[in-house]
Amino acid sequence: MPKEQNATMTPLAERMRPHSLDRFHGQEHLLGQGKILSHLIESGRLVSLIFWGPPGSGKTTLGVMLAKHFDLPCLFFSAVLSSIKEVKDVMAKAENHRKMYGKPTIIFIDEIHRFNKAQQGAFLPYVERGDIILFGSTTENPSFEVIAPLLSRTKVLLLQPLSGEALSRILDEALADEERGLGSSKTALDDPARQLIIDYANGDARRALNSLEIAASLASGPRIGQDEVQEALQKRILLYDKSGEEHFNLISALHKSLRNSDVDASLYWLARMVFSGEDVLYIARRLVRFASEDIGLADPQALSIALRAKEAYDFLGSPEGELALAEAVIYMASAPKSNRAYAAFSKAMKDVEASPHEPVPLQIRNPVTRLMKDVGYGTDYAYAHDFAFSTTDMETFPERLKGRRYYTPGNMGLEKEIKKRIDWWLKIKEKIQAESSPEKKTEG
Repeated sequence: MPKEQNATMTPLAERMRPHSLDRFHGQEHLLGQGKILSHLIESGRLVSLIFWGPPGSGKTTLGVMLAKHFDLPCLFFSAVLSSIKEVKDVMAKAENHRKMYGKPTIIFIDEIHRFNKAQQGAFLPYVERGDIILFGSTTENPSFEVIAPLLSRTKVLLLQPLSGEALSRILDEALADEERGLGSSKTALDDPARQLIIDYANGDARRALNSLEIAASLASGPRIGQDEVQEALQKRILLYDKSGEEHFNLISALHKSLRNSDVDASLYWLARMVFSGEDVLYIARRLVRFASEDIGLADPQALSIALRAKEAYDFLGSPEGELALAEAVIYMASAPKSNRAYAAFSKAMKDVEASPHEPVPLQIRNPVTRLMKDVGYGTDYAYAHDFAFSTTDMETFPERLKGRRYYTPGNMGLEKEIKKRIDWWLKIKEKIQAESSPEKKTEG
């Protein structure tokens, strides 16, 4: 007979959501001594935040606990289910609340990346006036999914997948808590069964607690063993080691096999990761990264194929969507390789980091007002299409960086053609420069 369940039908993962920061496990890089969240709490100053991280890493929980700590009203919206009209109505109420009580309202938008640019823009005036403090959660990179004006007014907090140690502590609390957890049943969890749950959870606390709850309902005695967990997961699990190292070993093996153009080995490591319960969207994101970093412009089609494979998996799910990833792996392993774009961008970033405020040359500034034109914006701008070969010798680098070269094409795939194009443009520009030089004009 299954064990008697908690009287409430609320899932264990929701019941065990911590109510105070001292019961929150993981994310020490945000909550440790001197870290950003600890600093915000100690200073008593809360700012708009975007919590970026994988599922089950604590994004919503942190938002709730911060709202409670600062004693501020907090309203939740799902970008999937809520209309922007609903959100605007609440923001108008938040504006009135601040006028009456002098306190902002926290608006927590789950999956904020699901709102389009116009919808995201609706938050801006309320954030700027201080009527609301915006909390957003997302599993996607905010740099690409959140509009720049909103991003500049928020602090992005990157959450990591929870460590095995943090997940183990969360499981222990659920087993011990008699009020919210499974403590009243006096159930114990065998070490091998615990490791199965941790491996399957892959850093996701919600997944770990859901697995524990089902396994506990299947246990006929006082202990939960591997059999109950296997039955709860409904699949055989390939063990990762207790340190979590195997997770990184497998993704490293896939990445390096792809880089080495080993098609069959790449397929094997992909299969290992899928069979082990790895988050398939995590694999898809790594394939997108690989296409940009290791194939690059030798075959730009690889990036499109990686993104389409992710979309196909999003659309189909498992197991059908996994075939799209297999096709992407075959294509990328067999594609020509180049890291020249990656290396070039890294060089450009170093220059920007060393001197982030180099002024834009006046000739390529846009004179959108009379004043801007009067002070020199756009002066001597040469419209490329008005000239032979549709290019000029106009300088487009900041003064201090004239002549910089970041990108050197390789000799693989499309980069051979790109190299020819760049060389051709450089020769044309050199010819234009020579013809427009003061010496040449004097000779004329």
